[in-house]
Amino acid sequence: MNKDIQNLEPKALWKNFHALTQIPRPSKHEQKACEFAINFGKNLGLETIQDETGNVIIRKPATAGMENRKTVVLQSHLDMVPQKNSDKQHDFLKDPIEAYIDGEWVTANGTTLGADNGIGCAAIFAILEDKTIQHGPIEALLTIDEETGMTGAFGLKAGVLKGDILMNLDSEDEGELYVGCAGGVDANISMKYNTEATPADSTAFELNITGLKGGHSGMDIILGRGNANKVFFRILKNAETKFGVRLAAIDGGSLRNAIPRESFATITVATKNADQLKAFVTEMTKIVAAELSATEPDLKIELKPCATPAQVWTLKDQKTLTNVVYALPNGVIRMSDSMPGLVETSTNLAFVKANDGEVKIACLLRSSVDTAKESLSEMMQAVCELAGINIVMTGAYPGWKPNMSSPILNEMKTVYNKLYGKTPEVKAIHAGLECGLLGGVYPNWDMISFGPTIRYPHSPDEKVNIESVGKFWNYLVETLKNVPAK
Repeated sequence: MNKDIQNLEPKALWKNFHALTQIPRPSKHEQKACEFAINFGKNLGLETIQDETGNVIIRKPATAGMENRKTVVLQSHLDMVPQKNSDKQHDFLKDPIEAYIDGEWVTANGTTLGADNGIGCAAIFAILEDKTIQHGPIEALLTIDEETGMTGAFGLKAGVLKGDILMNLDSEDEGELYVGCAGGVDANISMKYNTEATPADSTAFELNITGLKGGHSGMDIILGRGNANKVFFRILKNAETKFGVRLAAIDGGSLRNAIPRESFATITVATKNADQLKAFVTEMTKIVAAELSATEPDLKIELKPCATPAQVWTLKDQKTLTNVVYALPNGVIRMSDSMPGLVETSTNLAFVKANDGEVKIACLLRSSVDTAKESLSEMMQAVCELAGINIVMTGAYPGWKPNMSSPILNEMKTVYNKLYGKTPEVKAIHAGLECGLLGGVYPNWDMISFGPTIRYPHSPDEKVNIESVGKFWNYLVETLKNVPAK
């Protein structure tokens, strides 16, 4: 295993990315990454500030002769999604990421890599410290907590930045320019539940769903991957009806913006029905595996004997939860009419977690059409109203409407063609880039998003293509040389 990513080209970028992999920076715990960024700017003698929200802003003057160019805001987020395989020992608050070279890719050992958005941050640091690249005035904007609520973008105040052009370095396909993104809103569902003594003569099992690929709930939702929570409650609903199975514990999924890969539960059944339950789970495994054979070849559904718990959910509350999770929409709701191949509206049933008499369910709704997002919200509210449980919609953020007449878009199309002999694809993305929020605060900005090729973000399979990082870097450098005059 070759772990020496610092010798990859461009070395300045990979050096800084390696430094970031050594800094624990899961969402809402970016303090050390912020300190790194602040020290980085100050050590270069650049104006460096941290706003009241926690975002870090670093200003670099134009190189000689470029003072008349428009000011570019280079923007990326400092946090990363903390996901790991269940058999991997890793503390995201303490341990560095074990990045290594795997053929044409850089990936990590059993965890997310943090290329989303560490590569963008590393590119910004490399630009800031380079003394040979030609560019106009630059403002680096390094935001916090993008992945779990876009806290940094929400908290940015008007008038803090002086830029004219925003270059968001958080896209995940080299050779593509993004000029629009989906908006989103969080559905926070909760219900109280009661327990009772486990029926006599019961046998207990752990019912575990593992091996699913998961992934980014915006970028990867179109791939039709399995949802561990949906799989579990499908089995539970039928097992309850057929064999009187009772629920004792459930912990499925982890993050609102990650497709749930795993679900772990404890269930009980009358001992006389235990063999029938085993046969049923075996049959359901075959059925679900066949349905998901193209997308989830590593799916595992395991029923393991365990100690019998003292308490199980009351049947009434168990039925309510099962019906709610089973009924809630999940996945792609509608494809875009205006941009073929683009998801317009989707939702991810991200996690179901029960603890101390309360179960919490989180869903992330996305749409490039605000009214469609509102309609999906109302659909979820209707399900919860019928069930008599609580739902609160929070964290709504707007989409980013494409501007096909954008001056920086036209310039970047020209630059890419000169570098690589072809025109880049211009797209919108079914994910919540910070551009929508930032553009609301700075409506004068001409905005664009681009980046290297990253696959399977928000999952332990995350990887970034080495060649694409070099092309992304060269493109960024050449674009900065060609930024229009004011």
